[in-house]
Amino acid sequence: MGTSSDGFSDAGLRRLREVLARHVESKKIPGLVALVSRGDQTHVEAIGTMRHDGGPAMRRDTIFRMASASKPVTMAAAMILLDECRLRLDDPVDPWLPELADRQVLKRPDGPLDDTVPALRPITVRDLLTSTFGLGVDFESMASPIRAATFERLDYSVASGPAPEPDEWMRRLGELPLQYQPGVRWQYDLSNEVVGVLVSRVAGQSLEAFLRERVLDPLGMRDTAFHVPTEKIDRLPPLYGPDPQTGEFAVWDAAAGGRSSTPPAFQGAGGGLVSTADDYHAYFRMLLNGGVHGGRRILSRAAVELMTTNRLSPQQQAARDTMFGTVAHLSSGQGADGGWGFGMSVRTCRGDYAPVGQFGWFGGTGTTVYADPVNRLTGVLLTQVGLSTADSPRAMSDFWTTLYQAVD
Repeated sequence: MGTSSDGFSDAGLRRLREVLARHVESKKIPGLVALVSRGDQTHVEAIGTMRHDGGPAMRRDTIFRMASASKPVTMAAAMILLDECRLRLDDPVDPWLPELADRQVLKRPDGPLDDTVPALRPITVRDLLTSTFGLGVDFESMASPIRAATFERLDYSVASGPAPEPDEWMRRLGELPLQYQPGVRWQYDLSNEVVGVLVSRVAGQSLEAFLRERVLDPLGMRDTAFHVPTEKIDRLPPLYGPDPQTGEFAVWDAAAGGRSSTPPAFQGAGGGLVSTADDYHAYFRMLLNGGVHGGRRILSRAAVELMTTNRLSPQQQAARDTMFGTVAHLSSGQGADGGWGFGMSVRTCRGDYAPVGQFGWFGGTGTTVYADPVNRLTGVLLTQVGLSTADSPRAMSDFWTTLYQAVD
């Protein structure tokens, strides 16, 4: 049978494999795992090898560093606390995050760090969940003093080394003024890390322990964690960052002995998870199913709707549009067509093949995961080639373009 009324066409899936295989055959991406599902049909492709010089083949259960694609999953922990009324959207965060109380705010976003005024109001839970608490990545002010200070004190990317434990990280954050008044401007990434600390303090246990008990284990996400244990390390590829000029592969993070091989002091909600295609499929299918998995409710339907619809005001949306419009040429358009829910992008306009309403996110390690409630579709594409070149984003773009043609 060539087609299915609630799945994909056979010809479309063959085309999907051909397009992805071309990226691997180009030698720009050593290997990848793709999973697509619609209705009762799930299709997986594992193509290429785990290392650029060969070695073990990519497998369905290969474990990947999810980078910023961690955000949609870790946000579920905060949504559970909202469901249980242990957090409230418009409550100040001061009782749990005293480091963020009595904030000072820069008079000018690009001004000196000591030229400040008092914050007009406290930072709220809503500000953190919508990435509008007043600090974060903002491509319009990358050369500003506050950006340099934030990077120096708080960054823990591959290049800068591991983060300190959460209390020390929060202490450093508390030394900085805000760049904008709370609730005014959407800024990327930093708020998600603060949400992780907030969850831990409210729940009285580590972020990972709470997430595992309430989300990961109920969904059967056995390979999702903040590090890869020794017995699974052979399933983790190296993370590559190709040279932007030559394309030569450089290892950003090794497997055995690398940063993902040991438990981190700081469990980064914004980008710290490792996972597999099947684990992420389970999570996003739960969201498509209104918060239910296998007859068990993980999140309320209202919480899922809150996460997966645009939460930004027109003013906040303008900042997000500016940011991703600026880097569209570097990310092949990833993240450019929409608003922001809680921890993920939400399509608010049709800028490519995906319809309005699609939600999910991508990661700087070459990962992309979205679900589409219009077509009841989930797509996962995982590589370990960082965005130092456009090779991974182009593969992501081609994946989504081809996948939507396969919808029957």
